[in-house]
Amino acid sequence: MKNILVPIGSSNGAITTLQYAIDLAEKIDANVYVISVFQEFSRVGGMSKVNTLLKEESENRIDTVLNSVDKKSVSVIAHPIKGEILEGVERFNKHVPVDLMILSPRSNSQRDEVYLGKTSGKLVKDTNIPALVVPVNEVFKAPEKILMAFKYGKFSKKRMLDPIFKFQKHFDSKVHLLHVETPDSTPEMLEVSGKLKRIISSYTQTKNATTYQGVLEHFQSHDPDMICVVQRKRGFFKKLWETDAVLKKDFYTTKPLLILRVEE
Repeated sequence: MKNILVPIGSSNGAITTLQYAIDLAEKIDANVYVISVFQEFSRVGGMSKVNTLLKEESENRIDTVLNSVDKKSVSVIAHPIKGEILEGVERFNKHVPVDLMILSPRSNSQRDEVYLGKTSGKLVKDTNIPALVVPVNEVFKAPEKILMAFKYGKFSKKRMLDPIFKFQKHFDSKVHLLHVETPDSTPEMLEVSGKLKRIISSYTQTKNATTYQGVLEHFQSHDPDMICVVQRKRGFFKKLWETDAVLKKDFYTTKPLLILRVEE
């Protein structure tokens, strides 16, 4: 996990999110890349001046955030990127392979009942980059206990688990597996990859209607510092992300949420 990406927008949480990323990067010897995406209009009709102003606004936003954090000894590199947010992140990822995105849950414009806003939701839903959603004003601390919840325990490629391996190895985190059996689970889903078994501190199998209900049932008994879930096309967040935003009534946590991406 060498490259951490922090997309920043209009959220007041951009400063604390970037500081969280820097503090994490310092511990694991990673680089931090900060991008601010701005939409460029057609140059037809005298829009060139508008585009210049939009780029300057994006640069100023980055400068304001960078000047408000303690970079410590971390390499923090900033780029304004033109285009739409998803396309901009994917383009950046082709040039600089991103191991982890760190995101604020929502922008200032989102309603209080929203947990994950449309921008963060779109980045998690439509990219193959693992993401860490950090609550607003969260200060980094080493995760002593991680609750990893899933219903399909097979992982065909080790790199899909790289973020959780990195946290466990570097911080000596205790990883508690919560294997949720739902009404549509198959015997294959109830198997667990050997590579995952090697890092766990405990294993619990539970029967619930959804993975999220399993998390709710076992959250207090584990009292984790971080929750880890797995996003598959047919898995945990399929129903949640029929639209990009995720409402608190459907999913909510006050802990950092690590979302692993499984390519199928």
